[in-house]
Amino acid sequence: MGVSRLDVFYRRLLLTKLFIGGWGKPEDLKRIFEFRKIVADREKCKTLVSADYPVYINKTEELTDCHVHEGFFISPLEELVPAILPPESIKARFQFIVPKRWQKNRPVCIQLAGTGDHFFWRRRTLMARPMIKEAGMASLLLENPYYGYRKPKDQLRSCLKNVSDLFVMGGALILESTVLLHWLEREGYWPLGMTGISMGGYMASLAVTNWPKPIPLIPCLSWSTASSVFTTGVLSRAVNWAELEKQYTINSVYEKEIIKLLEYCGVDSFKMGTELQRNLDCLENLLGLPGGIPISEGRFFKEETQSEIGMVNEKVSAISSQWNSSGNTQPRTLTAQSMDHRTNMNSPKCCRPSLHTESINFMKGVMDECTHMANFSVPVDTGLIIVIQAREDAYIPRTGVLSLQEIWPGCEVRYLNGGHISAYLFKQNFFRPFMMHLTDFA
Repeated sequence: MGVSRLDVFYRRLLLTKLFIGGWGKPEDLKRIFEFRKIVADREKCKTLVSADYPVYINKTEELTDCHVHEGFFISPLEELVPAILPPESIKARFQFIVPKRWQKNRPVCIQLAGTGDHFFWRRRTLMARPMIKEAGMASLLLENPYYGYRKPKDQLRSCLKNVSDLFVMGGALILESTVLLHWLEREGYWPLGMTGISMGGYMASLAVTNWPKPIPLIPCLSWSTASSVFTTGVLSRAVNWAELEKQYTINSVYEKEIIKLLEYCGVDSFKMGTELQRNLDCLENLLGLPGGIPISEGRFFKEETQSEIGMVNEKVSAISSQWNSSGNTQPRTLTAQSMDHRTNMNSPKCCRPSLHTESINFMKGVMDECTHMANFSVPVDTGLIIVIQAREDAYIPRTGVLSLQEIWPGCEVRYLNGGHISAYLFKQNFFRPFMMHLTDFA
């Protein structure tokens, strides 16, 4: 699979770093993992959000072709996992764009925001209002936690400060989407569907796994897990690995306690797309760009020979045994010299690739724990799902991870030419017809 040059070049133009605060507080990760086990089971979630959960409309604006209602409600996550959300994100905000004249029934599509899509302007202008004109379909635009009005004061633009923030965002959006689906049903809107582009498509997929009824879903430019996005995709270059490695080394709780909470969901965490990694490195060489994560012989690290194997740190053994007990046979060979970084980080013998490899493997594990679709319920009717993918997407690697067809048998996957950025910026008119098929279910 080739990757888009535009994807690689565009990412290198952006100098901001992701996860500058690190992994997040260990106690928060523990709470998130425990909550994930609940929210991932649709049967357990039936009573988490009541059908009459309060939703408020506080402003209405009339435009030439539609009414724009602005509303809010308190995120259910605040009650279920207190203080896990930043104060700015507790109040969920949305815009409801409704046509002045309905064509058939009263269909509504909930649209979740992609990376960098703050407030509502982009989705309202490029998706919602054209859908009113073309199909008489309403759109409900929910603002993501950590974005727009819900962005923490100490967060730089769209760059989540901690790895755990992504998991909190996902948990909040699952519950908040459920609130809105209940509200739309109470108000008599039907049929209902969900969609989103990039991260928005992924979050919409999570939300649909939790809804107890058949519902159309159109996830665009998203896939089955976020682990590959941050370890082998172009966004891996934007991750603040230095801070993550430092915290992973200093605080043993990540290895001794948190890793025991991870649930194995397949080989994805250990067989990432090294083919994609090679393609990215080749493209960066062609474009004259500095490389990112080093790889050797199709791996992220060079395996030692048997004669070089020494005493392996107990922490590494704990990680290996935890993952190997789940059926993984991926070798993780570290020498005694490679562990010197634990006692002397400035030593010339410090073997950074081994530390980097541990951090990458931990990232894969925690990402798959909270974002892998195989760890969530299968949607009630996968025949109502159409996945839209870019063939040369360098942001959302598909190589080496379970496909959505394997996890959701019966769903349909369609492809468009080009990469992630070109599709995100210029293919809105390609996505809209699929979303407007929602009226076919009426």
